Parts: sequence; structure tokens; C-alpha cells
Amino acid sequence: MAHAAKACGLTHAIWSTLEDTRQWIPLDDNRMPTLMGKYKVPHFDAKGESNKLFSELGVPTTFLLTSFYWDNLINFGMGPSKGPDGKLVFTLPMGDKKLPGIAAEDIGKCAYGIFKQGAEYSGKTVGIAGEHLTGAQMAAELSRALGLEIHYNAISPQAFRELGFPGAEDLGNMFQFKRDFEEYYCGARNPAVARSLNPELQSFAAWLSENKDRIPL
Repeated sequence: MAHAAKACGLTHAIWSTLEDTRQWIPLDDNRMPTLMGKYKVPHFDAKGESNKLFSELGVPTTFLLTSFYWDNLINFGMGPSKGPDGKLVFTLPMGDKKLPGIAAEDIGKCAYGIFKQGAEYSGKTVGIAGEHLTGAQMAAELSRALGLEIHYNAISPQAFRELGFPGAEDLGNMFQFKRDFEEYYCGARNPAVARSLNPELQSFAAWLSENKDRIPL
């Protein structure tokens, strides 16, 4: 993609990327397992290490750091589910730390806002989020929107890695990175910046009001 952008002579590209977590957690750091022999969080690290390709080729690029898609509650099976006792639970391995989240549709609107600013954001990294919320706060918002009692199930990253679905290890490591480096991760994704790019930026409550009926239970 970097070579294609260079060949086309693009005057401004936006590369949707993420952190290379190995800058915080080296491969020999046993706080989390190494995956695929060379990554800590494969879908983060592979994007992060590719940033240099755009820079080395001289493509005028804005590096856009996105956040957890609230749409994952609809399409990715991360919404509330029934626990062994029959109660609805919302499960995240985040403890009491905040998770930056955003409506997927707002990402495109923020990108459009970057393009409208012209060269101001060229060569810069911009992080966006709609809101920073703890798992308990998300469960409370879900309870209000759905009219049901939903409990926050704060499991450990290791327990999440052992859930057994495809990609569980990758996502378990991802949430651990977000949890352990909350101050950095939230700080890199400022809702005020996102709102300046996209005045229609949604809060989690606003997103739920429009999408609550799409969340499978």
C-alpha cells in the first residue's frame, strides 16, 4: 500500500495503524506470551512496524490510531452474554482501567476531518476515541440502554487468552497492553481531538441509543 501510494503520487495518505507493542513489552519480557515467534500483539505490531515504509518512501502520511470499536458488541460476539448463573455479564480483561472506544462510523468521519485540514496533519500521528470508559461503566451504560441488569465480568488477560476462540491469544495480549499501559494508551487517543475533527462524534450512550437493538443477547 505504501508503494502504491508513492506510485500514484498521493499528496496526503491516511494510514490506519496501531502501536508496535514491542516498544513497551520486548519479546523476552514474560509478562505476556510471545506469539507467532516474533510478536506480542500481532495485529498491533505488524501495523506499527509498517509505519516506517510510508515515511521511508516519502509519502505525506497521517498515522491514525483508532480505538476499540463499539460495533464489536454487535458483530464480534463481545456483547453481554449469560453466565453460568443465568445472569447477563459483560466480559473484559481490563480490571478497573479505562478502554478508549469509538463508533466505527466515526472513524471515517474523523479521517475526512483530517483530509479537510490539508497538510496540517501530514507527517503526524493522530489518535481518536469517542470516550474512555471502564468495563464497569460500559456495563452500566448497557444496563440503562437495554433495560436489563448487566454485570461487569473482569477476568484476567490469561483467562481471556484461554477462551479458545480464534485470535483469543492475540486479543488477550491486546487488552493486557491497554490495561497495563492505560495512561499512555488513553493519552494517545484524545476524544477532544476526535471531536474537533468530527463534531458529530458519538458517546457510548449515544451510540447505544441507536444500536441497542442490534446487540445480540
